[in-house]
Amino acid sequence: MEAFTKAQKRIEELKREIEKHNYHYYVLDDPLISDSQFDLLMRELMELENQFPELLTPDSPSQRVGGEPLKGFKTFQHRTPLLSLGNAFGKEELLDFHRRVVNSLGEDVEFIVEHKVDGLSIGLYYENGILQVGATRGDGETGEDVTHNIKTIGNVPLRIKEPLPLVAVRGEAYMPKDSFEKLNQEKEEKGEPLFANPRNAAAGSIRQLNPKIAASRDLRVIVYDVMDLEGKEIHTHSEDLEFLREQGFSVIESLKSKDINEIATYCEQWGHKRHDLPYEIDGMVIKVNNKEQQRQLGYTSKSPRWAIAYKFPAEQGITRLLDIVVKVGRTGAVTPNAILEPVKLAGTTVSRATLHNEDFIKEKDILIGDYVVIQKAGEIIPEVVEVVKEKRTGEERVFSLPEYCPECSSKVVRLEGEAVARCTGKTICPAQVREGIIHFASRNAMDIEGLGPSIVTLLFEKELIKNFADLYYLKFEDIVNLERMGEKSAQNLLASIEKSKEASLHQLIFALGIPLVGQKAAKILAENFGSIDKLSKATEDELIAIHEIGSKIAQSIISFFNEEQNRAILERLKQAGVKMESEIPEIKEGALVGKTFVITGTLEKYSRKEAQELIESLGGKVSSSVSKKTDYVVAGASPGSKYDKAQQLGVSILDEESFIKLMGE
Repeated sequence: MEAFTKAQKRIEELKREIEKHNYHYYVLDDPLISDSQFDLLMRELMELENQFPELLTPDSPSQRVGGEPLKGFKTFQHRTPLLSLGNAFGKEELLDFHRRVVNSLGEDVEFIVEHKVDGLSIGLYYENGILQVGATRGDGETGEDVTHNIKTIGNVPLRIKEPLPLVAVRGEAYMPKDSFEKLNQEKEEKGEPLFANPRNAAAGSIRQLNPKIAASRDLRVIVYDVMDLEGKEIHTHSEDLEFLREQGFSVIESLKSKDINEIATYCEQWGHKRHDLPYEIDGMVIKVNNKEQQRQLGYTSKSPRWAIAYKFPAEQGITRLLDIVVKVGRTGAVTPNAILEPVKLAGTTVSRATLHNEDFIKEKDILIGDYVVIQKAGEIIPEVVEVVKEKRTGEERVFSLPEYCPECSSKVVRLEGEAVARCTGKTICPAQVREGIIHFASRNAMDIEGLGPSIVTLLFEKELIKNFADLYYLKFEDIVNLERMGEKSAQNLLASIEKSKEASLHQLIFALGIPLVGQKAAKILAENFGSIDKLSKATEDELIAIHEIGSKIAQSIISFFNEEQNRAILERLKQAGVKMESEIPEIKEGALVGKTFVITGTLEKYSRKEAQELIESLGGKVSSSVSKKTDYVVAGASPGSKYDKAQQLGVSILDEESFIKLMGE
């Protein structure tokens, strides 16, 4: 017993000491001890926790090293929607935003201005001071539970200073520029595909199923908003930031001002200085500081009326266009691309740019050999803005689209009324088939991890696959000896292909690559038909009767399922065990069906997340705010302001015992 008590005391000392050093290293950029001294402290902690496993807690720094790989990410319903922002491109649009706000409120307004960090938006949820959930933004309402990976990030507090019932914060996960360059250098040396930019690297790292990979990468989180708070009142956004700083978070840099001209100048200055920062920013965010004024201004369906993003203008550069080559896409589109003399732009080296189509080249009067102005903004592929005609020498050449596809020699045609020329060799064109397989395996489709463009191309060139159905018939001995594969990679790829058989119906519909059917249409079709079989037999009248499915989409769907080759591929998918139907969750009948709940305070038997999942499994809905439409407020210990509001509105308040009885347990 004495050894246990001694270990317990020492573990608590080590936890406090290690978190102090983490804070100084990651947040203050002021390390107090060497890396080797830090490693000794961590090793001592882990040895004690191995010796006394009952003393291991979720907030232990040892949890940052990453545990066992996950089988997949669970979805997470955000308590408060993580909305996007409206954009202002330039000072005039910023002044328009200012006028709208001031005219609407009819009084002076103080604003707060922050860096718009270019990373992955996440929500962090703390109960009684302990981190419970870290989730991606997703569509704003539903994200992915990536808690295991968030815990590996050194500047994310596992325990905040004040043990409040609930603290929900929003921030941006990012990878510092130096770390991004180092990671890409390592990937290049291993012959692996490179990340396009730091945001891409951060998102790819956060979404790793193996937390040890996330832990091995230098990720950070910078926070900028308190979304939900119980047990404390905060009246301004600047108080939000001060509160977050006090709790141990890395907080975004900001300026307070009532002068819109000062704000505009501040934004423009950072537009010039942004490359001096250790992280990428693609603009500034301007917010009304006072929360009561925020409440008065309210929201549109997509964004708050009290905040706007000032987007930096696209960066431009001048370089020489060496050649124009065409790329054949999944739908047969023959797209011209510029091959450029490499030039540094927006933090990356650019050597290619899109030229869209033949009309674009003619309108811009682009010749091979021209000097051109190119620009790149955010995720947009670099594009040619204009030609620097005064640099012409007379040796430049006119570009013409090829008459025949460079991949399959089929005729290239451009239909009347269309801007895009297309290869007519739909079923025989290797480029179209290859791009179709890449699309099928992509994240928003069947999400086959490890099956990127280079591996698809390799499988295709070795004639191991001719279409995406062939993926499900690959054997270990087929792929283990392929270049850059190996035994472990082969096993992982086959496991990922096997796992994809359980992808949702809307993912499968999107993966099929039916022309004009994007992610949104795929979800609508899955909800309305429930199976590939029913969708394949749908008539045009049945399809256009669905809201948002027009006649062109309907005709495209019918045409797709009428092709014998597509029907044969679908049959092979079915025989391989790919799920072809929706799984409609069973909603139990009971008192919770159709009822709206709000949870406040701390429950004894359930975490907040468990209570929410239970309510939803019984047909209820969980909201983040109390209104007249709320049916029940479930109040645990130390309830917040939502309890008071429920009393004011006369909403039924349940203690935990009454809540359990209502569920019929």
